[in-house]
Amino acid sequence: MPEPIEVRKVPLHHVSDASELAKLIDDGVLAADRVVAVIGKTEGNGGVNDYTRILADRAFREVLVARGSRSADAVARIPIVWSGGTDGVLSPHATVFATVAASTVPASEAERSDEPRLSVGFAMSEPLLPEDIGRSAMITKVAAAVRAAMTEAGITDPADVHYVQTKTPLLTIHTIRDAKSRGHSVWTENTGESMDVSNGTAALGIAVALGEIAMPDDAEVMHDRSLASAVASCSSGVELDRAQVVVAGNVRGIGGRYRIGHSVMRDALDADGIWAAIRNAGLDLPDRPQPADLDGRLVNVFLKCEASQDGRVRGWRNAMLDDSDVHWHRQIKACVGGVAAAVTGDPAIFVSVSAAHQGPDGGGPVAAIVDLGPRA
Repeated sequence: MPEPIEVRKVPLHHVSDASELAKLIDDGVLAADRVVAVIGKTEGNGGVNDYTRILADRAFREVLVARGSRSADAVARIPIVWSGGTDGVLSPHATVFATVAASTVPASEAERSDEPRLSVGFAMSEPLLPEDIGRSAMITKVAAAVRAAMTEAGITDPADVHYVQTKTPLLTIHTIRDAKSRGHSVWTENTGESMDVSNGTAALGIAVALGEIAMPDDAEVMHDRSLASAVASCSSGVELDRAQVVVAGNVRGIGGRYRIGHSVMRDALDADGIWAAIRNAGLDLPDRPQPADLDGRLVNVFLKCEASQDGRVRGWRNAMLDDSDVHWHRQIKACVGGVAAAVTGDPAIFVSVSAAHQGPDGGGPVAAIVDLGPRA
């Protein structure tokens, strides 16, 4: 049986800041050697050359090495997934997941019961070659890693999975040349577009692993948007050559105070989709809730967003997909970030763009983690 999970959200005071993680460890809230995953937002451009992700990654791993007993190589294997870009009101932050020993958790929280509580599992896929991106080879490799992460989390029923965060490689000029030198083609030679392709292909791997869809054909990747996962949150970057997979779901009997739920936003303005995810996580809310109704129990929400392929929201035309000055990635992220921050009353939320095959076209999955423990 997996151990209970402690989860905390901390701000980043500058791009290479990990002081709040260090404070959590120094204050005994969690142990450095028990950190199992970090998911966060950095303030870069969110593009291929967003090196703020690398700076934040290095800072967090250095704290875990300095304050724990694990080697640098062991810490390097911890999934730390950074999504670049805090457009609009979004604020740089990180959500830290750590196991806690049952002996350190109050008996009322560690008690084995039928109450579902948060569990987290991690896996790395086989190496993803540049020619795999956008094709069935990547779908298959990601699906295998998702199943392995479920096993680590102690989750046997896909219905208990509420959030799958991946980080996968995108294409660069170097990797495109590498594929060609070995006689292979790539899905696209546009490195910016490869971010969307990598994210979308990873999402299809998640959907296959969870039984949401049958194995798609290569021709359906990025073309049949009806093929999607309701729990996928996929990011890509230059930092790795395989898929990092974090599976978050609920396990009965694990103990602890946190629970996760999910829903989807049907479009960029669907605030009710966010509230539905929070309700699904276990909070009782009035019919028309306000941020004050959360009573400090919402740890964080995690959203994916995408500009609708038809260039409209609720029938009204917008110019995001035609704008040559500001990429639609940045516009939709700022829009959905504003909607979500208005719901939660908190701008330190995880909103990530490029949601192909992740939720409905023009919308995206939403996951919410809540604290159901006793109030102080």
